[in-house]
Amino acid sequence: MSKDLGVDLGTKNTLVYSKSKGVILNEPSVVAVHAKNGTVLAVGRDAKEMIGKTPEHVVVVRPLSGGVIADFDVTRVMLKIFLDRACKGSLFRPRITVCVPSGITDVERRAVLEAVVRSG
Repeated sequence: MSKDLGVDLGTKNTLVYSKSKGVILNEPSVVAVHAKNGTVLAVGRDAKEMIGKTPEHVVVVRPLSGGVIADFDVTRVMLKIFLDRACKGSLFRPRITVCVPSGITDVERRAVLEAVVRSG
């Protein structure tokens, strides 16, 4: 009864795909973070709209660079929020397949795996 999802962690956009529904989430891979305490303020479109319009204590970042994770903690939180949006109302944890570039190293591959597992 679990939901099967495909996730494309892209540098520009993150896509979440469900076999039964098609693309269920297409959001920019952007996160707004409070610089002093590290809390995430916005993710996706909301964060992208904040680019260039934030006070000094808010930093808008792209946690993925060149198809790999540049900021592990921010990527983990972004993934958790995106997966929560994609699975709203579901009682079961999804099975997830994640797309990664073919040329990444084993360390980068493990970072992606760990980010997905830690995101819930």
